Amino acid sequence: IRNVSMPIMRNGLVFIGVGSTRSIAAIDAESGETVWIWNPNEGDRFSSAARKDSGKGVAYFEDGNGKKRVIAITPGYQLVSLDADTGIADKNFGVNGIVDLTIGMRTSDTQELDVGSTSPPLVINDVIVVGSAHKASFAPISKANVKGDVRGYDVHNGNLLWTFKTIPSKGEYGYDTWLNGSADYTGNASVWAPMSADEDLGLVYLPIESATGDRYGGDRPGDNLFSSSLVAVNVKTGKLQWHFQIVHHDIWDYDNSSAPIVADLNEKKVVIQLTKQSYAFVFDRETGEPYWPIYEVEVPKSDVPGEWTSPTQPIPSLPEAYDRSGVSRDDLIDYTPEISEAVDNLIKDFRLGPLYTPPSLADSADGTKGTLSLPFPTGGSNWEGGAYDPETNFLYVPSQTKLALLSLKDGGGATDIRYIASPSPKLEVFGIPLAKPPWGRITAIDMNTGKIKWNIANGDTPESIVDNPYLEGITIPRTGKATRAGLLLTKTLLFAGEGFGGAPVFRAHDKSSGQIITEIVLPGSQSSPPSTYMINNRQFIIMTTSDGKSPAELISLSLPELSKNGSH
Repeated sequence: IRNVSMPIMRNGLVFIGVGSTRSIAAIDAESGETVWIWNPNEGDRFSSAARKDSGKGVAYFEDGNGKKRVIAITPGYQLVSLDADTGIADKNFGVNGIVDLTIGMRTSDTQELDVGSTSPPLVINDVIVVGSAHKASFAPISKANVKGDVRGYDVHNGNLLWTFKTIPSKGEYGYDTWLNGSADYTGNASVWAPMSADEDLGLVYLPIESATGDRYGGDRPGDNLFSSSLVAVNVKTGKLQWHFQIVHHDIWDYDNSSAPIVADLNEKKVVIQLTKQSYAFVFDRETGEPYWPIYEVEVPKSDVPGEWTSPTQPIPSLPEAYDRSGVSRDDLIDYTPEISEAVDNLIKDFRLGPLYTPPSLADSADGTKGTLSLPFPTGGSNWEGGAYDPETNFLYVPSQTKLALLSLKDGGGATDIRYIASPSPKLEVFGIPLAKPPWGRITAIDMNTGKIKWNIANGDTPESIVDNPYLEGITIPRTGKATRAGLLLTKTLLFAGEGFGGAPVFRAHDKSSGQIITEIVLPGSQSSPPSTYMINNRQFIIMTTSDGKSPAELISLSLPELSKNGSH
């Protein structure tokens, strides 16, 4: 059991979503005592909800005149506004404090309303910006689905202000990137990841996911704007300011999965989009112009019947990639002749190739059974994102190195999509992951130059590897695990756990070298990114943890009180 909700603190209260129902709790930031809990009580709406176990947090709003609100999205896809002091729903917002977000979604009467939310809404300039999340699209029941439009609501009354269509309608900009009228029925292309904004520019940055069919796009030929794009819209109107498509015609599930990082870099206002492919795309956040050149690079073409692939994909010249991508035999383990032979036997029926090698059939004419792919569909990096140091212009990114098998099978009678994803086998031999380690890492990038300063394995080598009899007598450096870590960056230190499923350890690193300064044992592995706050001259670090068996816990670490000169 885990809780991925990232806690936030305002005015002495910590606010967090709790459990699969996403009840909202307010907790005294100093004592840890519960002040209030609000329960959605959604009944059947909760039972049929998509992504109910993935709530990543809540938002907060105050107007300076005494109005303080906690804003959240329930599992049943309802927007709620609560009084931050009492937890009582704001009766002037929507209907008794709730707005039904399913109203106005672009779908048909025959489509299941496959929609919910995983990330908190974004509140900026009196507007609540809301994204959505669909069920996993590896084997969708239809090529048609609900469209993932992004909407803006008035923070005071819940009225709809605007809608940005992530899949354009006929006659609108971008519609012609969907051939054969496929924009009319294709869905998804939602914003399930956290969003970011520039309050002064009045712009919201939308990290948009892929369109319906994570592995097969033959029913949606074309580049498919605005899927798998970073898009900037005006927060007051929802009008498009600029866009950049990071993956053309995405058939790898390489959607944008983390909040864009808003930063100032050498007197330039930039926005940085981290990706599952382990590239950081950097843009002028007002105009969308790339900070460093981004090149369209030729990539392999699909031979899957009916599939359409883009001949090129955008690759940034800088920053340097912070994790590996693409698969060759040299990327796979070869510790001993016995291990090498086992690896060769396992991969002999799979295709290998560079990044953006397309998925292939489980029964291809050449006898292969799928394509080995790196990164895994969860990255690289994912929604936990990275951390940017505004004083040094260093970017710190956690990532994982894990292989996937992209294999397609006939959709059969269960769907009108021709091909769907086949289950992936365990890609290991003798209990050893196929990809060479490290499997979990942290990378520091000097954004003044775009060059990597250092990278380290994020964690020790698992006991299953240390004690593996097939590796007896072989010295293996620290490997970490392929988990999804969250970072906390302060003026002096970089803090990191190992993510859910990793070791229950929280470490403080030297920012300049990655060297571990201290380790703290936790009651369970980190399952939410940590956050920090000061209250009554004392600093706290909070996060959720879980051992995978017991209920998740919200824990707080505290540092000694500051002395008069500001030191601990």
